[in-house]
Amino acid sequence: MPHLPNRRQFLQASGALAVGAGLAALKSTQAVGAEDMPLYKISLAEWSLHRTLFGGKMDHLDFAPRAKRDFGIEAVEYVNQFFKDKAKNSDYLRQMKQRAADAGVRSLLIMIDGEGALGDPDDAKRTQAVENHYKWVEAAKYLGCHSVRVNARSRGEPEEQARLAADGLRRLSEFAKDFGLNVIVENHGGLSSNGKWLAGVIQSVGMENCGTLPDFGNFRISRDKEYDRYQGVKELMPYAKAVSAKSHDFDEHGNEIHTDYFRMMKIVVDAGYHGFVGIEYEGHKLPEPDGIVATKRLLERVRQQLS
Repeated sequence: MPHLPNRRQFLQASGALAVGAGLAALKSTQAVGAEDMPLYKISLAEWSLHRTLFGGKMDHLDFAPRAKRDFGIEAVEYVNQFFKDKAKNSDYLRQMKQRAADAGVRSLLIMIDGEGALGDPDDAKRTQAVENHYKWVEAAKYLGCHSVRVNARSRGEPEEQARLAADGLRRLSEFAKDFGLNVIVENHGGLSSNGKWLAGVIQSVGMENCGTLPDFGNFRISRDKEYDRYQGVKELMPYAKAVSAKSHDFDEHGNEIHTDYFRMMKIVVDAGYHGFVGIEYEGHKLPEPDGIVATKRLLERVRQQLS
């Protein structure tokens, strides 16, 4: 006859089994949760529809709802050029916010252009440029964004440009800090397309809420000189608070012919970034909606491969 455990032994054994089962269940839940979390999320930059918007075929207020309805994308990045005179228009901003909310779309950032050079060598003009951005910081805060995207434009020798750009960025970042917003700089031509230079500027600013928005395609320093895009993104990723997946043309397999998306997104993910990657289609061969869909499919396929 087999030995039967006494009550104490039985309770100890049962407790151990229960704990073991609980740990197994916890690990299983954690594993499922990890699998459910995407390696990165996909958003849509408004510039992907710039020809449609400039051509009067779409209203800016329809951008967020259309991102969800037409492309299944639930996060957007606005461009100030499409509501340039509305930064302080509370009624208009209220409509933007409501339409995004009604569509279940999250507003991530505003890309700002045309408000002056934050690294202008003229002190008064640089100050004016900084202050010109204030209204966009306030608008971004109201819309629920986490950042404003700006440019680090200046003139002069590289070292002097770095000093001036850092000064303007620091002052704007100090203002944005009170709103809980980030000031992020895109590689956007000139010295800003030199990854090492721009990374140095961000280091010089030395503020947590001042970072980068690496763009896969904007690495042309001058007409005759282009910076290595993979090196540039790698240098900018330690400071990235958003990422712009620039796309132009695709081959018969759906791959972007100018950028190896698998290689590029591996750089992004290896840097520990798992936030939103914004589709920014700029091609001409495909209609803008088709280009957006092609870029989304590519990002989804690469995400699956990397996962």
